[in-house]
Amino acid sequence: MRTDDFDYYLPEELIAQVPIKERDHSRLLVLDKKTGEITHERFDHIINYLNKGDVLVVNNTKVLPARLIGTKEDTNAVIEVLMLKDLGDNKWECLSKPAKRIKIGTIVKFSDELSAKCIDIGEEGIRHFEFIYNGIFLEILDRLGEMPLPPYIHEKLKDKDRYQTVYAKEVGSAAAPTAGLHFTTDLIEKIKEKGIIFEEITLHVGLGTFRPVSVEDVTKHKMHSEFYTISKKTADALNKAKKEGRRIISVGTTTTRTLETVLRDNLEFKETSGWTDIFIYPGFEFKAIDALITNFHLPKSTLVMLVSAFADKEKIMKAYSEAVKEKYRFFSFGDAMFIK
Repeated sequence: MRTDDFDYYLPEELIAQVPIKERDHSRLLVLDKKTGEITHERFDHIINYLNKGDVLVVNNTKVLPARLIGTKEDTNAVIEVLMLKDLGDNKWECLSKPAKRIKIGTIVKFSDELSAKCIDIGEEGIRHFEFIYNGIFLEILDRLGEMPLPPYIHEKLKDKDRYQTVYAKEVGSAAAPTAGLHFTTDLIEKIKEKGIIFEEITLHVGLGTFRPVSVEDVTKHKMHSEFYTISKKTADALNKAKKEGRRIISVGTTTTRTLETVLRDNLEFKETSGWTDIFIYPGFEFKAIDALITNFHLPKSTLVMLVSAFADKEKIMKAYSEAVKEKYRFFSFGDAMFIK
């Protein structure tokens, strides 16, 4: 299986640069994974495709304003630091630019109340920093940090909250679980009123999620790891749904990876947390989910491989081709897809 098999043509003008005005007015492509039939909808019409008793599972992670611009203490050179993973004790795995200027012991100053000292060096621009601060760390980050938008978004985000889901609460992501950006509180209430069960998991999204696969042979790709948590309440609701033959609908690839990891490692859903580096590509046997709400993903990415595993690569590529033809908006601030 070659990485190039998951490439597709995408005109640059279809990459969404800004979120649309109304979250739930994005377009929705509905794909029947059995027949390949495609229907074009608006996202708030998703409710018409959900049945009473379905369990809708979302990722409630919250994005850190994790992009910091500072200066190297000894030379005043401008340094960009992107916080990726909390290592505990104020230590973070970060992506730094220009990385070659950062050696062990280098101190980067962001303000009078926040600086960071390099304590370890990794590959591909990765550095481990210990953060030194006066005050409450998250409050300082909120003031100084910028949202870590993907590199294909060139417009400045006017409202930080538009890169958060309306149900975001567990701080720790370097990127948003973008399938959830289409939901509004009103739409969620209507979904619950219809008898659909709304459950939450947490997976803190790393930037590795969005990186194209660089190896030629898909199976040789080394997957990044991300921290996840699932509560007893959610595990119980999912086990009950499985037992009763009701659908589990995953909102996003991050939720999917969490649920499939938990079921792969256990005989049933259970309250647990840990790190997952699960890599889902065609040939994978899905045990946890029955349907998937997702965005349109980067060519040759692990995400387009995941949806190709869920719905058959040929059907996915046909759906993507149709989305391009119909001028859907792609990637993080783009339109959505419901695979049922």
